[in-house]
Amino acid sequence: MVEVAVRSEATLGEGPTWDTSTSTLLWVDILGSAVHRYDPGRGRDDVLAVPQHVGAAKPRAAGGLIANLRDGVALLDADGTQRWLVYWEREGVRGNDAAVDGAGRLWAGTMRYDAGEGGGWLARVEPDGAAKVLFDDVTISNGIAWSPDNTLMYYIDTPTRRVDVLDYDLATGTAVGRRPLCTIEGTPGSPDGMCVDADGCLWVALWGGHAIRRYTPEGKLDREVPMPVAQPSACAFGGPDFTDLYVTTAREGLTPEQLADQELAGSLLVLPGFGVGLPSTLFAG
Repeated sequence: MVEVAVRSEATLGEGPTWDTSTSTLLWVDILGSAVHRYDPGRGRDDVLAVPQHVGAAKPRAAGGLIANLRDGVALLDADGTQRWLVYWEREGVRGNDAAVDGAGRLWAGTMRYDAGEGGGWLARVEPDGAAKVLFDDVTISNGIAWSPDNTLMYYIDTPTRRVDVLDYDLATGTAVGRRPLCTIEGTPGSPDGMCVDADGCLWVALWGGHAIRRYTPEGKLDREVPMPVAQPSACAFGGPDFTDLYVTTAREGLTPEQLADQELAGSLLVLPGFGVGLPSTLFAG
């Protein structure tokens, strides 16, 4: 069922995103300061080195990428030129997961390197660089996603072991009424990255849990898929019909003995024909 898309030794693979403009999958190795672009049609994985740790990289409508880097959010052109859109450098803090909403805004999260409680934040970044912090007491800002009709926003601060839901106004980019949707129970794993499928169900990667879980829009556990690695970090649907579920994984923190038992840790995995996802939106800048 689980296949290897890219055999890799990424320290902290994260942030898979299907780029509809190129029919490729973007993903990052955060601590390797690398942005990967996997072309399943050619079986090729190209790597772009970036100057800082990179929490996420998303495609732009104008071409190139927008990246959630250690010190802020930057625009990366195809030739590698970097321009800061938002610069918010803070000692001991780096960018983590990010997502683009249906109107082309970036939602970017941060965390402390030492995962200190309340040391990160979640911010909305407009194409013109205007930024607004929604939450400023986040510990490990992770999964961000929206319902198919864009009326709900989902959010994960990993140590809470919850997926939260907020009411969302796409026209203004306003998210209010944060409340728990579900709590991760019955597993040692913690919620990391996630995506939403065409049915409105949430697919959540369980860091340390050897699994991906699917939750209904009502927050009920619907399905659990075992993974051959302990640290699946995020997931996204891709492929021509958005039916292939791609999963990033990590080697960070694993002992030599654990790595010997998990030879695919750090690789990009895929579950072909596993559901029906939704196309991602390009950042509008």
